[in-house]
Amino acid sequence: MKTFSIFLFTFHLTLFTASASDWPQFRGVESTGISADARVPVTPKIHWTADLPGRGLSSPIVVGDKVFVTCASGPKQEQLHVFCFNLSDGKTIWERQLRATGRTMTQAKTCVAAPTPCSDGRRIFAIWSSNDVVAFDLAGNLLWLRGLTEDYPNVSNSIGMAASLVLIGDTVIAPVENDSESYTIGLDASTGRNLWKMERPKAANWSTPIVWHPDGKATPVAVLQSKDGLTCVDVQTGSRLWDYKEGASTMSSSVATSTAIYAASHGITALEPQGGGAEPKQLWRAEQVNPGMSSPIVLGGKLYAMNNAGVLVQVDVASGGRGWKLRLTGPFSGSPVGAGTHIVVVSEKGLVQVVDTSVSEGTVSATLELPLTGKDLILSTPALSGGNILLRSDGHLWCIGD
Repeated sequence: MKTFSIFLFTFHLTLFTASASDWPQFRGVESTGISADARVPVTPKIHWTADLPGRGLSSPIVVGDKVFVTCASGPKQEQLHVFCFNLSDGKTIWERQLRATGRTMTQAKTCVAAPTPCSDGRRIFAIWSSNDVVAFDLAGNLLWLRGLTEDYPNVSNSIGMAASLVLIGDTVIAPVENDSESYTIGLDASTGRNLWKMERPKAANWSTPIVWHPDGKATPVAVLQSKDGLTCVDVQTGSRLWDYKEGASTMSSSVATSTAIYAASHGITALEPQGGGAEPKQLWRAEQVNPGMSSPIVLGGKLYAMNNAGVLVQVDVASGGRGWKLRLTGPFSGSPVGAGTHIVVVSEKGLVQVVDTSVSEGTVSATLELPLTGKDLILSTPALSGGNILLRSDGHLWCIGD
């Protein structure tokens, strides 16, 4: 294992506590796609736009008054970028670049900067499809760098990697699951060194692990997802806590609440972990609710899943019974996010749609069409911060508010 440690710091091992504006990883705090503090703009308009230099479908993340986003540029997308922008006006605070050490070939629609970075409020961790992992402090100082392909060279995925990092405590969880040397690895957030490495099913997998935090006292754990099902992992040791073996999506990620895990499996399957290593209890299964590429969210006691036809379906979390269905204007690659009683979905062509879930049958209460040009598309999942939506394409980062 080769670890490049640039600056050595001692950090207290504390769990990330989000402020009202923070959206610290893919689908926000604890991977739910929901913000308890944000407010979805009801009359959305563009506050500011920032130019980006290359491909990217990773989501922006927000830490305090800063927005972070990754890109990849160059003829082979071999130049990797991390940008830090001011949340209030979109001005660049800093940019850092590094050279890819691993494979940069991807399918044309995706790209090297597909996985979303994450943060603990003091450091930024980023990964690319080349399996390069880097850590910076908020001022842009490089802390460590790992070229995982140097240590594990037989990673093979002809489409490209897209699963995002998840941070729990002082463990950065990096899913590197593919058709060949497939694994998920737990890295020490302070040094980048291996804490553990788990062999995973040999199959291309773009789903991102989720955080399972059943109550305020229990230590959060990670739930990994693959074609074989779900595996719950102790993030400090990498030991298996339980398995669900009935298969799961390799694209749509699952979502958890304090009482259940709603797995992207056979449509949506609600699971109640039992403890003691036992397989979770199945509460219900809704095979007709297929989240497709998008990941579901739970908002106001209802689950919402969007299928590949662009139909948003409401599901009762207690029974699995279907509520209303709402057809949206697609196509879509990103996932819905929500706050309060509103859900935000954005089409590939840049149509921002705000759904009001408080209406009996659901309704699109507001729209905004972004001025995309050429081949520019919106393939990422939005971030919510304060009263703003943060959104990126290959060429631009947008801040949208009232």
